[in-house]
Amino acid sequence: MSHAQHDHSHSHGQDLSGTDQRRVFRAMLLTVTFMVVEVIGGLLSGSLALLADAGHMLTDALALFLAWLAFKIAGRPTDGERSYGYHRFQILAAFVNGLALFLIGFWIVVEAIGRIQAPVDVLAGPMLAIAFAGLAVNVIAFYILHGGDQSNLNMRGASLHVLSDLLGSVAAIVAASIIMATGWNIVDPLLSLLVVGLILNAAYRVVVDSGHILLEGTPRHLMPDDVANGILKNVPSVLGIHHMHLWALTDQRPLLTLHVTISPESDQDSVLRAVKHFLAEKFDIHHSTIQAEVGPCPDEPKEDVAGSASDQAQEAT
Repeated sequence: MSHAQHDHSHSHGQDLSGTDQRRVFRAMLLTVTFMVVEVIGGLLSGSLALLADAGHMLTDALALFLAWLAFKIAGRPTDGERSYGYHRFQILAAFVNGLALFLIGFWIVVEAIGRIQAPVDVLAGPMLAIAFAGLAVNVIAFYILHGGDQSNLNMRGASLHVLSDLLGSVAAIVAASIIMATGWNIVDPLLSLLVVGLILNAAYRVVVDSGHILLEGTPRHLMPDDVANGILKNVPSVLGIHHMHLWALTDQRPLLTLHVTISPESDQDSVLRAVKHFLAEKFDIHHSTIQAEVGPCPDEPKEDVAGSASDQAQEAT
């Protein structure tokens, strides 16, 4: 019986690019700097749309920070206390930041309702100038990120966050233009509600996805039945699969453990290599722990050992 053969490289398939790390850091600095400017401008002009857009830029800054942090610390070696290294830190941070975004969104909604009930004057000129500047900053940040490795999920996620923030800047521009043309100040809190919708939508996805990973949920793009059936169909010596556990270290690092029942005449090392090669090529699972068994599974209760291997093989098929 061969037990628990797995990938010892612990590279987890991530290409740690210093260039991408620098791109994310530059975009983050741009976003944070202008977020501060937008908060000051929103307070001076009385524009809730600018403050709401600053809140949305905060979501982008957090997303960029997490992406940068992932590049920064993912290459740290494992140690006795952290056998998987520091990869899960970004998931924990995303969960906490997502909850914080709900608080920001709630504050904007309360302020918007108060502004609708009791409209206040807005300095449309400064608001329009700052909104255009925000649009320019977002375009520059997106250009910086778009030049990076778009096959990397961190880079793609960061690019999408910055792209979505363009909508917040456009909303502020529209609000300022309408106020300058008509004097209808209520459009400012109305459009701020639209922006907060973007914030809450992003926060919801962050909290749900990070919470799912923290709870060791099955990766959403992988189905255990698909993995098991794929192995059974493509590795002839595998007769059955049981005790499968499929979870993720991060959103791009799936992990798998399973037992395989193999035919007595097969070469166990060759079967294990074939299974691991199939998992990597078909499902992008590069870290798997596989236990090969010829007879009954040693983890089954003694009274259920007899005939268990054949029953489990039938269930897997």
